Amino acid sequence: MNRRSFLKKTAVSGAAAGSLVAFPAAWPSDRPPASAAKDPLLEKVKLAMLTMQRDAWEQGVAAQAFLESGETELVILMAKEAVVRQVPDGRLAVISCWEGVTDPAANGEAVLFAADATGDPKFRKAASRMLEYLLERAPRTKEGVLYHVANKPQVWVDSLYMAPPFIALAGHPEEAVRQIEGVRRILWNPEKKLFSHNFDDGRGEFIRKDFWGVGNGWAAAGMARVIKVLPAGMADERRKLTGFVKEVIDGCLAHQRPDGLFHDFVDNPATFVETNLAQMLAYTIYRGVQGGWLDESYLKRADRMRRAARKKVDIQGYVQDVCGSPNFDSPGTATEGQAFFLLMEAAARDSAISVL
Repeated sequence: MNRRSFLKKTAVSGAAAGSLVAFPAAWPSDRPPASAAKDPLLEKVKLAMLTMQRDAWEQGVAAQAFLESGETELVILMAKEAVVRQVPDGRLAVISCWEGVTDPAANGEAVLFAADATGDPKFRKAASRMLEYLLERAPRTKEGVLYHVANKPQVWVDSLYMAPPFIALAGHPEEAVRQIEGVRRILWNPEKKLFSHNFDDGRGEFIRKDFWGVGNGWAAAGMARVIKVLPAGMADERRKLTGFVKEVIDGCLAHQRPDGLFHDFVDNPATFVETNLAQMLAYTIYRGVQGGWLDESYLKRADRMRRAARKKVDIQGYVQDVCGSPNFDSPGTATEGQAFFLLMEAAARDSAISVL
């Protein structure tokens, strides 16, 4: 009850009162949009992504890719559609995954950007409703860790990307850090230095204990985004999250293949070779080095991953052999695979220290 009371208090003082923080101009970059960098591969990947049908998290990660690439007009259009698809309880961009708890929050940063870029109050109201849902109504463990879905008491590693970056940016960085710490307590394997995929809180057992590559990528990229927006007064938390990210990067790199890619279950070479984890880790490394919290020695590994991913783009612009939609249990294509290619490229461009 104390935790519930705390969450209610913070929501009332923040979201419900309409006092969401102003967008801190962390994105977009002041460099030209990625599509203007005279790399036709980027334009192909972007166009292919725009043709794909998108669920809540897919809309969100696609919008984030445009945001970090400097494609501001597309960000506003993506945010507008996320608001059109906002359901009464406040969740954004819902079209089919009706039970998703944290996935809709992946749209939050783009919606906040659209609010400041346009001055249209509907965007800020929509972001406030999304935040209020997360802080007040979303189902969670007794310790306060958000469930990933509403119809099952399950904690998923995916949530580390979906919710904490928005929660932090919307004025509640302490809660964002608490969510990261809570998910990590449940899913982190200290021996492997990897996250398991999901845990059933009701049954007290793992649903999928495997170290899913893309899940570890979600974790690394999500924590990196939180690090970027933590206020100066949270230096201790920044150091803690930096350690968390470094550990998961190291845990994955211990299983990197000679071609720069990884297996679907990171430590299981019997599973298929997968593309997206490489993109997600390369993105995280470039942002970490750029932010000054990750050593430049990681860049060679990131560049190898980036080279491998670029080779996976086909003539139509689809990034092949990512963990493929709609079931994400075999190699294929996916919106998130397209988005993280663009995010990786934007991060490499902004770092100005990547060499292919």
